[in-house]
Amino acid sequence: MRHNKLFVFDIETVPDATAVRNLTGFESDDVNELREEISRYHLEITGGKNDFPRQPLWQVVAISFLEANIHRDGGEEYYELVRVESGQSETEKGLVEGFFKYFDKSTPRLVSYNGRGFDLPVLKYRAMKYGVPAKALHDKSNKWDNYSSRYSADFHCDLIEQLSDYGASAKCKMNEVCSILGYPGKFGVDGSKVTDMFDAGDMAGIRHYCEADVLNTYLLYLRFQQHTAITSKMSYNTSVQEVLDYIQNNKAEKPYLEDFRKEWEVCCKGKFIL
Repeated sequence: MRHNKLFVFDIETVPDATAVRNLTGFESDDVNELREEISRYHLEITGGKNDFPRQPLWQVVAISFLEANIHRDGGEEYYELVRVESGQSETEKGLVEGFFKYFDKSTPRLVSYNGRGFDLPVLKYRAMKYGVPAKALHDKSNKWDNYSSRYSADFHCDLIEQLSDYGASAKCKMNEVCSILGYPGKFGVDGSKVTDMFDAGDMAGIRHYCEADVLNTYLLYLRFQQHTAITSKMSYNTSVQEVLDYIQNNKAEKPYLEDFRKEWEVCCKGKFIL
């Protein structure tokens, strides 16, 4: 399949306190106590090594994405930025349903950072919770090239897999890679603050943080594609300029974009293009 669109995505989550009673039998009306029980459970089953909940136990509170058109010239590609958005549904079911409806309609090339290890498994479990179908995701009519194939980067390019050679070397955090390439990475907010932001009702702040992660992922993807000679240096620079133009044209509506640009300018010492 020759995909015509890129879909760079990221999700934000909070522990699903509603599952605790069914999981361990613990009951409470205090959401913090329920979350502590989730941590206690995971510490127990990992011998005290890790309290990070497994994928089914995360509630999706934001899905952000960057959409770009894929253009081809011979063996090279060029990416045309279309939009950076977040799902606007007030319910988890609506967010997950919207994601998979778009997916089934557009069958894009997915781009993520650890999306195969975390984001997509979470989305699959939550889709199952609500009875949401995901036909394209599970289509294996092509045995080797499909969204489920770990090595089919044309369907899903998970950058943490590509950069680590599927675990042959260390799987670095996105922030670590961004730090050497002059991209903003995480600044101001990180994933550890999302639950507090959710409890405070700051959904706009969560979406803005998630969209910034999507922009970082897209910039890393552009550099990776230039490194692998899928795109040329000129195409890379053109795509980066499109990101800068998008920020300029949308910063009035989304002030966080200008914060992203300013941090980027500091990180790259004012040299945005190669």
